[in-house]
Amino acid sequence: MPGPVHPSTRPTRTSRSRRPFLSLKWRALLLTSLVLLGLAVMYTLLSHANLNLQFEQHREVIHERQARESRVAMVSSREHLQQLGSLLPSLSGMGPALQRRDRSAVAASFDPQWPVIQLEVGIDEVLIFSAEGEHLGTWGEPLGHPERGAAPPITDWIREALQQQAPRHALWCETRCRQYAIVPLLVEGVLGGAVVLSRSLAEVALNAQRISGSDIGLLIHRAHPDPDLVPERHLAPWSGNVAILTGELHTRPVLHAASKLWPLETLVHSPRQLDWQDQHYELTALPLEVTPGSRAGHLLLISDITEQMQAIRQDTRTALAVALSGWLAAELLLLGILWGPMDRLRRLSEQLPLLARGEFQAVRRAVGQPRRQLADEIDLMDVVTLDLSSQLEALEERVKARDRELSARMAELGRQRDFVNRLLDTARVIIVTHDAGGRITLVNAYGQSLVGLSADEIRGQRFRDIFMNGGADQASGEPLSQEETALLGSDREPRTVAWYHAPLHNAETGNATVISVGLDVTARKAAEERLSWLASHDPLTNLPNRRAFQAAMDKAFERPSARGAILFLDLDQFKDINDFSGHQSGDQLLNLVAEALEEVVGADGMVARLGGDEFGILLRDAEEPQATALAERVARRLERVALPVGGLRHRTTASVGVALFPRHGDNPLDLMASADLAMYQAKDAGPGHWHILPTANKVREAVQERVYWVEYLRDALAEGKFELFAQPLLRLADDHVNHYELLVRMRGPNGELVSPGRFIPIAEHSRQIVELDRWVLREALDLMRRLHRSRPDLHLAVNLSAHSLHSDDLYDMLAKELQRHRIDASHLTLEITETAAVTDFVKAKGMISRIRELGCHFSLDDFGVGFSSFHYLRQLPASFVKIDGLFIRDLERNPDDRLLVQAMINIAHGFGKQTVAEYVGSAEVLELLREYGVTYAQGFFISHPMPISEAFGQILAADEQRGSGVIRLPTNTSPRSPRRSGSK
Repeated sequence: MPGPVHPSTRPTRTSRSRRPFLSLKWRALLLTSLVLLGLAVMYTLLSHANLNLQFEQHREVIHERQARESRVAMVSSREHLQQLGSLLPSLSGMGPALQRRDRSAVAASFDPQWPVIQLEVGIDEVLIFSAEGEHLGTWGEPLGHPERGAAPPITDWIREALQQQAPRHALWCETRCRQYAIVPLLVEGVLGGAVVLSRSLAEVALNAQRISGSDIGLLIHRAHPDPDLVPERHLAPWSGNVAILTGELHTRPVLHAASKLWPLETLVHSPRQLDWQDQHYELTALPLEVTPGSRAGHLLLISDITEQMQAIRQDTRTALAVALSGWLAAELLLLGILWGPMDRLRRLSEQLPLLARGEFQAVRRAVGQPRRQLADEIDLMDVVTLDLSSQLEALEERVKARDRELSARMAELGRQRDFVNRLLDTARVIIVTHDAGGRITLVNAYGQSLVGLSADEIRGQRFRDIFMNGGADQASGEPLSQEETALLGSDREPRTVAWYHAPLHNAETGNATVISVGLDVTARKAAEERLSWLASHDPLTNLPNRRAFQAAMDKAFERPSARGAILFLDLDQFKDINDFSGHQSGDQLLNLVAEALEEVVGADGMVARLGGDEFGILLRDAEEPQATALAERVARRLERVALPVGGLRHRTTASVGVALFPRHGDNPLDLMASADLAMYQAKDAGPGHWHILPTANKVREAVQERVYWVEYLRDALAEGKFELFAQPLLRLADDHVNHYELLVRMRGPNGELVSPGRFIPIAEHSRQIVELDRWVLREALDLMRRLHRSRPDLHLAVNLSAHSLHSDDLYDMLAKELQRHRIDASHLTLEITETAAVTDFVKAKGMISRIRELGCHFSLDDFGVGFSSFHYLRQLPASFVKIDGLFIRDLERNPDDRLLVQAMINIAHGFGKQTVAEYVGSAEVLELLREYGVTYAQGFFISHPMPISEAFGQILAADEQRGSGVIRLPTNTSPRSPRRSGSK
């Protein structure tokens, strides 16, 4: 990283500090000259183009007039011939001679007039015919050579004119072009004959020349030169001979040059200009309307436009001279304006390099004091230069100070870099950085050892090829986050790695870099898979559990036309086996029962362990005969199950209740209630019996009994027939007790204690559980208020049902009670199960977060059974995790339980949760839990649940007497045999 440049190391002079090759004033003059010259040239070109346009428009008018006048001349000549022919019968003796068809009389009448007609009128040939078409006389020279077949068809014209008795006109071109007029002659009102008069177009051409002022040429199309004409008159490119040409000495070379430049048709469509021997000519071709059978011809107009073109050039030169004069005057004026300011600006620019070399005093001396009055922009630049020199001088001092600070900072960054490198190499996680193309740029030592490659071998390869076994690249535009992939390490053992990706922006290169951190979660994934399996299975018998059985019933009976049955089994005298031979023998017997049930049911149904010694069987699409037959087979098969223990053989039987869908219930809950009722009736009949409710009346009777308990619960809530019990939690770090779980008990009709397993399900079903939870919370908060006067360190835990957790007024009620009792909410823990949390996870999470804001803690109860993944553990803001007693009860004898408990404890601690183990029933289990790092232990070995008066009697008595002493509760009690009902 380059450091700042000190003045001492700054170069004294570079090529950039030398005077520019071209100063600003000359640049300004050059640029303005280019612009003005461009404008002058543009003005001249526009003037020239405008003059040419005006000339062309004028010439187009002239060409149209010439063409029109040429056509008028042709028509006038034709009409003149016709008029002359019409006067022939008026000659002396001509009319009788025609009627007699007397050739000599016709000749005698016409001969005196022929010289006049030939010379003054310009007639080339006259032919007179009788009314029958007989030739009576010829005067003049005929056109063409009849022997060559080139003469005009005069006989045909005479015949047509006599037949139609109307004049006829023709234009015939051979070696020359003539106009013909064939005029019928009337003698005393009767057709007396016809006359043919012809005239050369030379007369017409001369008239056109006199009118237009242009030279005229008559071009007759012939492939070969005419022997009667000079060879120079033949134009080979145009395939024609020039029969008539005015001004031949100077126009003939022009025609030869034009024929080589343009086709004749080009001159017909538009005039063309030709420069020839310092003269300018314009050529136009007018096609002649010749008679069919004649050779084609064109009238050529050659106009000398030299004077017009010279006038245009002269006007253009004048415009250019005016433009250049304006440019020169503007440049001189601009030079006079810029000379002084630019010279001052040049001197100022010579001082600026001194600022780069740090010669600030020299700059201030050279600039001097700027003008105060009539200041301009350059004076302002002088002021700015002076200010800049002062600021740069101060900035250079600060740069030196910053350079010293930067050097110290770089040394500190070096030390931090070394620390980070050591941290990366010692971290037990994979740390990889790769560019936007997925190419690895850095990998730590742990990542190298995991894949068995060195840093040089890994660097530059694709990240997913090395660490994700060539997995597909992330989709374009997808944000970087986290993912789990499989990795085959150098030991060829498959591993599961959780990757966390985050973008890093490289400020130096501007490129995006990705840092990926990989955690080896193989052990955690194995524990999760085990817990996921436990969520739907019983770990002892490997059968589906109550949750899976409930889900299977929901799916089997969701169709309106569904049929089926469920069997509810409860083992007889199973408690005696546990008490006599221990829980290990009871567990072995439960496994034998599970095997027997699967053997009997087979693929016909589903067998599940519902809890304790209760089993369930689901039969889909079954009627009463199939259900009762299966119940009989199950009862008989279980009679053969025997477990040898010592010298004894424990046998078992089961009471089976059968319920049919939809006869005994149209929903799974009612169906289970009916099966439970049928099971109790079977148990009343003695061990090994099965029972099916015969009619729906029996179900109604059971419902009536439940209604009785619903009403009793309502009365109990109103009359205060509930009591609180407390069970201590032992803190294993110091064997101290300052946490208690409060449990609720109910007094029955005869004053006996009713266990929660009897009235809690009814309270939940009747929605009275919310009111019961409110009673427990109020009592617990009142108790905490009294206890904290003497023992402010005590913490109380209260169980909360799903109904209460999802009620909208829980937060308001709890906030109001905490305010009323004025106690520290952090000493209150609310215990919830996974079922209560995930029924409506978003709502539950929101309620838990709000209550946490009050200061209360939460504990996840029955952890390990209900969770299908650790998703909820990570997202729910719970402080405590209570591991289900199912895994704790036989911890010292079951290796699988020990593995799962260790995993759950590590995961909970990893998420920052404290752990509570329940169902602690022996000293061995307690020591294992202490070894695993469990925070609190709870169970019969610690203490049975006790009434409030027994658990806190001394503290409450001391509070009543306002004593100041603090009485410590015992932290342990003598071991007791845990009961099947558990600590609650």
